[in-house]
Amino acid sequence: MPFNNITDEEQSDIMIASKNNNNSSEKQIHEDLNSGNSSSGVSEDEEHDYDSAVVNKIKSVQNLKMSGAESDRLLSLPSKNHEKFLRTLFDNVLDKAIFDGTKRENKVLEWTDPEELQKKLNMDLKDDPDSDETLLKLANDTIKYSVKTGHPYFVNQLFSCVDPYGFAGQLITDALNPSVYTYEVSPVFILMEEVVLKEMREIVGYKNGEGDGIFCPGGSLANGYSISCARYHAFPDVKAKGLHSLPRLVLFTSADAHYSVKKLASFMGIGTDNVYLIRTDECGKMDMSHLESEILRAKEENALPFMVSATAGTTVLGAFDPLEKIADLCEKYNLWMHVDAAWGGGALMSQKYKKLLKGIERSDSVTWNPHKMLACPQQCSTFLCRHEGILSECHSSNAAYLFQKDKFYDTKYDTGDKHIQCGRRADVYKFWYMWRAKGTKGFEKHVDQIFEKAEYFTELIKNREGFELIAEPECTNICFWYIPKKLRNLPRDDQFNQELHKIAPKVKERMMKEGSMMITYQPLNSKPNFFRLVLQDSSLTKQDMMHFVDIIVKYSEEL
Repeated sequence: MPFNNITDEEQSDIMIASKNNNNSSEKQIHEDLNSGNSSSGVSEDEEHDYDSAVVNKIKSVQNLKMSGAESDRLLSLPSKNHEKFLRTLFDNVLDKAIFDGTKRENKVLEWTDPEELQKKLNMDLKDDPDSDETLLKLANDTIKYSVKTGHPYFVNQLFSCVDPYGFAGQLITDALNPSVYTYEVSPVFILMEEVVLKEMREIVGYKNGEGDGIFCPGGSLANGYSISCARYHAFPDVKAKGLHSLPRLVLFTSADAHYSVKKLASFMGIGTDNVYLIRTDECGKMDMSHLESEILRAKEENALPFMVSATAGTTVLGAFDPLEKIADLCEKYNLWMHVDAAWGGGALMSQKYKKLLKGIERSDSVTWNPHKMLACPQQCSTFLCRHEGILSECHSSNAAYLFQKDKFYDTKYDTGDKHIQCGRRADVYKFWYMWRAKGTKGFEKHVDQIFEKAEYFTELIKNREGFELIAEPECTNICFWYIPKKLRNLPRDDQFNQELHKIAPKVKERMMKEGSMMITYQPLNSKPNFFRLVLQDSSLTKQDMMHFVDIIVKYSEEL
C-alpha cells in the first residue's frame, strides 16, 4: 500500500530511528513505506489505519530528533547541558530564599487563598515536559508563595532560621543522595553518626557517652522508639510473640506532653486508654503525687506499669518536668524513664541553662531534636539510650540481602538494622557540619542568647500595659494575652473570655495577610486563646522584641 506523502527526509528519519531503537528492521520499514503495487484489495478504513500508524511513526521520530539538552531531560544523569540550568537555579535559591527571604524589610509570606494559589502555580501534571525556563519560573514561584521560615519574624513554631552551615551541609547530602544503613554505601555518614551520638550521650550525662542511639525522622518517631525499647526491656519475648504474650501495659506522661506519646502507644498496640495522663501544676510541670497515685492505680487494676515519659520543654508552655523526682519514682517502681527533650534538649549545651534538665542523666532514654533549639535544618532528630545494643536486639531482622555477615569489612558498622526504617537520610551531616563551624562554644553562645532574648521579651511585656503572662516562662516560649483597651474594664466572666478568645486569631489573620510576622496562638484547658512567642533564632535583637510587641498592640487595638 503506497504512502505517497512521506518525504525522503522523513523516510530517512524513520530508518535512523529503526536502527537506534531496534523496533523493526530497515528492510521492514522500507516494505512498510513502499509496499503494495496498488491499494487494490484494501478497504478505505484499513488504508486510514495504515496512514495513521505511519504518521505516528513520524511524530515519534520527530520527538527523538530533540536537541542534546532536551534528550538529556529524559536521563537521570547530570551533564553539561544541565549546568546552566542548575547554576541559575542555585543562584535564584540563594538570592530569593536564603538572602531576600531572611531580610527584615521583606515579607514573611505572600498570603494567597488555596484556590487562587492552585491557579497561580498550575500544579497539574502533564504528559509533555516543561522547558528549563518554565521550570525556573516554577521554582521562583514556589519560593515566592512559600512561608519564609528563616525570616527573623517567623516565630510561629519550634523551628526557624536558615543556618548557613546547616544549609550547606544539607546541600552536600542532597547532592550525594546517600542512604545510611550499611558502611559499603554510606561510609562517611555511618562513622559520623556514631561520633555525634556518643558526644550527645556524654552531654546528656550517660557515663563515657556509652549506650545506643540513632538519628530518626522526627521527635514523634524518637518517642516511639522509647516505647518500643521500654517494652522490649521489660518483655524481650514481645519481639517474637507479640502483644498476646503480654499483660495490659500502662505508661504515664504529662497532660501537657506531646501528642506523639499517645499516638505511638496506639500505633504499637498499647492503646491510648493505657496512657495515663498526669496532672500538671500552673507552670505545666508534672504533679508527682498524682504520678505515684496513678502508678499504684494501675497496679491495683492488675495492669503492668512499665514506663514514664517525662518532658523537658513542653510544646506550649515550655515547662520542664521535675526529672530527679521522676527518676526516684522510676527507680522505686522499676519503670523505664524516658525524657522527651525534643525542644528543651538544646539547653544542655549551655553551662548556664542545663540545670533545667537536672536528672536527665538518670534516664533510660532521651529524645533530642537539634532542628529545634539548636536551629539545625529540618529535620534532625535523635533517640539516645543508655542501654548499649538494645536497638538492634529490639528491631533487627538480619535481612540477608542487605546485612550479610560475610562481607570483607567489619559488619558492626552496618548499623541500619537497628532502625525500623530501611532507607534513611544522612541527617547527621548538617548537624555535624554546623558543630564543626561553630564549635560546642558556639552552640552554647547561641543557646544563651535566645534565652536572654526570651527573658528580655518577658520583662518587656510585664511592663507594658495590656499584656498578661499565662505562666512564668522557663524556656524560650513565652505565652501571653494582649487585652485591648476596650476589654480592660470588663468583668472577668464568660463574656470577657469569649471576646478575648477572638483576639489572637484575628491578629494572626492580619499578620499573615500582610506578611508582617507569624506567631502562633492556642487555648489551653479552660484558658481562652493566647499568643505563644517561640525564640530559637540567635540573630534576633532587642529591637526585634519591641517590634513584636508593637505589632501585636497595633493590630489588637485596630480590631
